[in-house]
Amino acid sequence: MNYPVIDEPVIKHALHEIAKADPDVKKGMAIMENPYPAPRIRPDGFPALLNSVGSQQISIHAAKAILDRVDALMPKGVTSNAFLEIEFDTLREAGLSIRKIEYLRGIAEAELSGALNYKTLCDLSDDDVIKTLSSLRGIGKWTAEIYAMFSLNRPDVFPADDLALQEALRRLKGLKDRPSGKQSRELVKAWTPWRGVGALFLWHYYKGAPRDADGDM
Repeated sequence: MNYPVIDEPVIKHALHEIAKADPDVKKGMAIMENPYPAPRIRPDGFPALLNSVGSQQISIHAAKAILDRVDALMPKGVTSNAFLEIEFDTLREAGLSIRKIEYLRGIAEAELSGALNYKTLCDLSDDDVIKTLSSLRGIGKWTAEIYAMFSLNRPDVFPADDLALQEALRRLKGLKDRPSGKQSRELVKAWTPWRGVGALFLWHYYKGAPRDADGDM
């Protein structure tokens, strides 16, 4: 399946389509100085999963420092083969935790065994991509959804369990309580087939919408 790269023109088109279907989005866009989020285009394959798993539960700054050191250990390219050739203690010295090393080795071994085929992922439905990736240790549903969105250009994937998205929806919709993942999916049904772009907008809205404009003082 071929999906359009979610670049600036696609984001603008999609957001205007979403705003037609949801007055709250139209209102939210109107109060923002710049309602259009920047694209988040990422590589696919093992490098993307190394970045996602390596970044889990640590700050952005710490993750970048660790991943830069790990990348430097693979001067000919970040691949599953190259990662598996690195000694365990060397990866620990670079800053990866024992559990993350185990997860990443498992992911690399899955590719080499054929259990994980990145090219085949491109032909799967959104749900099957997420199911396939989240079956691997160390990859939860959120990580699989992020991979589908940013590495496979899936415009309708919505990571509903993301707390920032839930809080942004609460503010956008004027809700008293933050919606659950299930409730969030219901709230964005009308955004189909652009729910992934809608998620980009919500992250952007969460950071950039004036607090006094949406009642969240």
